[in-house]
Amino acid sequence: MELLSWLTSANYLWLKALHIIFFTSWFAGLFYLPRIFVNIAMVEDDNTYQHLLIMAGKLYRFVTPIMYLTVAFGIWMLYINSALLAQGWMHLKLALISILIAYHLVCGYYLKQFQQNNVSQSHVYFRWFNELPVIILFVVVFAAITKAF
Repeated sequence: MELLSWLTSANYLWLKALHIIFFTSWFAGLFYLPRIFVNIAMVEDDNTYQHLLIMAGKLYRFVTPIMYLTVAFGIWMLYINSALLAQGWMHLKLALISILIAYHLVCGYYLKQFQQNNVSQSHVYFRWFNELPVIILFVVVFAAITKAF
């Protein structure tokens, strides 16, 4: 019972801090991984291609658990403060986070395609592909701070 009271008290701010730390780390990975894809799509040297693949694979394996922790802390906060689910900005945020999770999984798909040397998209495509998490970050932060949606 003491654990439950710890979870629902001022320690909510600890959960929020952890959520912010992990989503910041997740976004850092999602900003960098498609940039590696841009470079992989441009490179012609096989050694460099393999080196970039190793970098991309390590980054993807590193950020995937961070995505899960971000989501887990967010769900935990919603469990404690379920009134947030009645607010429009939270609906927008949850929809965008769902898109971001799908984006993360698509990055994993592209990584596998690069590992099989079977990607037909150009470096220009990946430059545009890289912009989606930036747009989502802007909207999510503005929605969470202003609560205007």
